[in-house]
Amino acid sequence: MHELSIIEEILKITQNEARKHNAKRILEIRLMVGEMSGVIPDIMQEYFNIASKGTLAEGALLKIKKVPIKIKCQNCCKESIIKRNKVKCPLCGSYDIKIISGREFYIDSLEVE
Repeated sequence: MHELSIIEEILKITQNEARKHNAKRILEIRLMVGEMSGVIPDIMQEYFNIASKGTLAEGALLKIKKVPIKIKCQNCCKESIIKRNKVKCPLCGSYDIKIISGREFYIDSLEVE
């Protein structure tokens, strides 16, 4: 349910930015969402379609790029991509890992008219 408040904040930010540049409407919003961010992209799209009605972003395309979970193993010093449910080094099996990426959540870019 927190996706709705996230979408409302994204709409607020993007509309403010669009108005700064005298844009008539927002055509596309690109988001970067890490697999460990706790956000569910499919739900965000549904909420966006509802919450954007009557705004500068109504009808805009919401593109969500998922950022995989990348780790660096503190044991073998290798970097790997892992799944959310398998939080260990896939090469040596160590749980002594450092997460390098996968927690991101930000607006990457905006296309306006």
